[in-house]
Amino acid sequence: MRRPMVAGNWKMNLRRSEAAALARGLVDGVNAVKNAEVLICPPYIHIADAESIVSGSAVQLGAQNLSDQDGGAFTGEISGPMLKDYGCTHVIVGHSERRALYGESDEVVARKFARAQKHGLIPVLCVGELLEEREAGNTESVVARQLDAVIQANGIATLANAIIAYEPVWAIGTGKTATPRQAQEVHAFIRGKLAGMDSTIAEGLRILYGGSVKSGNAEELFSQSDIDGGLIGGASLDAAEFLAICRAA
Repeated sequence: MRRPMVAGNWKMNLRRSEAAALARGLVDGVNAVKNAEVLICPPYIHIADAESIVSGSAVQLGAQNLSDQDGGAFTGEISGPMLKDYGCTHVIVGHSERRALYGESDEVVARKFARAQKHGLIPVLCVGELLEEREAGNTESVVARQLDAVIQANGIATLANAIIAYEPVWAIGTGKTATPRQAQEVHAFIRGKLAGMDSTIAEGLRILYGGSVKSGNAEELFSQSDIDGGLIGGASLDAAEFLAICRAA
C-alpha cells in the first residue's frame, strides 16, 4: 500500500523569522499526523535554519529546485551535493513555474531528475497542462510528453525512487481546483501509462496532486484511488492549515 505524502512548497515566501516559526509549528503538530509523510521545501536561504529545527522529527526536508550540473562556473545555481550537505532528502524538479517563467525544457527537467538521483535525492517530478492545453483536449498528450522525456533519458526503473506531482497549471495560485474526478482521471492516466512499461513500479509510485489544495477539499481529493497526497503551495504557509491537510491524507 502506498503511504500518502503531503509536501509543502513554500516558493519565494517568508522572512527568516517567519520560516523558522512555521517550521517549529509543523514539528510541534506533526505527531498528530499518523499515516502520511510530511515534507517541506523552503527557499534555499532558509534550508539551513529549517534543518536545525526539523532534525530528528518526522518532518522531512527538500528543496524547490537544483542545478543540472554538479559544480563549477554556474553563478546563482545550487547543486545536489550542496542540498545533501544540509539534510535535504527530496527536491522538486520541473515545477510549472520553472518551466514557464525560467524556460526549463523537458530535456532540462530530465537532466535535473538524473542529477537528483545521482546524489541520493528523491525527485518530486512535476507534470501538468496549461488551461489552453486542457481546453484543447491535450491534457494527456502534454503529461505523456513530460513523462516520456524523463523515462527516455533515465529509464522507467528510476521512477521506483521518485514521486510524481500532477499540477494542472490553471489551478495553481488561481483559487481554481480540478474536481476530484478531473484530478483522478489524470492520475489514473499517469499510472496506467506507466503500468504499460512496468506494472510493479506503477503500482508503488506515489502521485501527488498539486493545485489549490486546502483543508476544505483535501479529504475528497485524497480519497481518490490514484491520488496519494498533495504538493501544497499557499496553504503550506500556515501551520494549522497545512497540518489539517496532512491529517486529511
